[in-house]
Amino acid sequence: MYDASVSLKEMLHEARRAGRAIAKATPGARDRGLEAVAQAIDAALPEIMAANAEDLAAASDLSPALRDRLKLDDKRGRALAEAVRAVRSQPDPLAGEVALPDGPSGIHIARRRVPLGVIAIVFEARPNVTAECAALTLKSGNAVVLRGGKEARRSNAAIARAIRSGLRAASLPEAAVTLIEDPARETVVDLLGASGLVDLVIPRGGPGLMALVDAHARVPVIRHGQGICHVFVDRSADLAMAVEIADNAKTHRPGVCNALETLLIDRPRAKELLAVLGPVLLAKGVELRADPEALALLPPGARPAVEGDWDTEFLALVLAIRVVNGLDAALEHIEAHGTHHTAAIVATDPGVARRFLEEVDASCVLWNASTRLNDGGELGLGAEMGISTSKLHAYGPMSARELTAEKLVVRGTGQVRR
Repeated sequence: MYDASVSLKEMLHEARRAGRAIAKATPGARDRGLEAVAQAIDAALPEIMAANAEDLAAASDLSPALRDRLKLDDKRGRALAEAVRAVRSQPDPLAGEVALPDGPSGIHIARRRVPLGVIAIVFEARPNVTAECAALTLKSGNAVVLRGGKEARRSNAAIARAIRSGLRAASLPEAAVTLIEDPARETVVDLLGASGLVDLVIPRGGPGLMALVDAHARVPVIRHGQGICHVFVDRSADLAMAVEIADNAKTHRPGVCNALETLLIDRPRAKELLAVLGPVLLAKGVELRADPEALALLPPGARPAVEGDWDTEFLALVLAIRVVNGLDAALEHIEAHGTHHTAAIVATDPGVARRFLEEVDASCVLWNASTRLNDGGELGLGAEMGISTSKLHAYGPMSARELTAEKLVVRGTGQVRR
């Protein structure tokens, strides 16, 4: 944990020293460290769950979406150590070299992956981020500085204590994972300005956090911004599949960034789809905000959409619905209102699906699958630092590999530049 008596600069220096030690450790040592961390989390789970219960009791003013992100039930509690072990089982992201063609002088050239260094992550509510981000940075030979939201202060602290206990047991430096508990806004500003001490900042949050980043960032940033996610139901879609995908994408866990926010329906399928889907969603308590054409096809209980609904990440049981005239209109809507996060198409026409997958500018595009599957665990990455909506240098869920860069390794026999 970050000791308030130690300056932020001193703490970042400690993290950098720890990061160098983690980078030099063998893959086996890092994996043994991850297993020790998983065991420590398992052992500390009663303490972690008690801390989470205290956070929930103190968070009566949070929105339902944030409370859901904050809550660790039995399944989510067990998933903390499971995520660490899933990362442990991934291939070593620093392994080996990739040979390139020899240079004109006969030098042998290769690329080798290297850690980024000290990674700071700023996030809200979700205590699982503490465990997952620690695991990913350790796997990739980096150090991490975590600054969570005040609403999860106790939960994050309990998880961080367990992680550092595991590192201690594995004879790895505890400063490789540092949690800053100070909730002051100035701490984030200082991290954003720590040029030379922080190599990358990953902000996970809404427009307020992104505005803070825009105003103060002096170090590289990869944004993990809001998710206004879309599903387009094409005229060729299988009706039952479309209903199940839209229902899952909206109601499975509405308070997370890969939940469906806007449903676009190709005009020829609107009547039959909404006749089935409308009652399903209304029965689950979803507030339907529809354009005039969709509103006329929905049962009582739906309400008219306003222009701002197309640009809103609801993070709640609210869904905006628009009827569009074919694929081109759907693409135009997503281009105008999407946030480069996630978009899905339901279609049996492979030509339409191919165009959607090629032309939609989002970090993850899906064909006949729910937006909820844009997730590091679901995509086989073990876990994720978040879902990047930036394109430099990662786009989509960031796994351990995305926490590395490449350097050139050149081997010669005495060559010089002529």
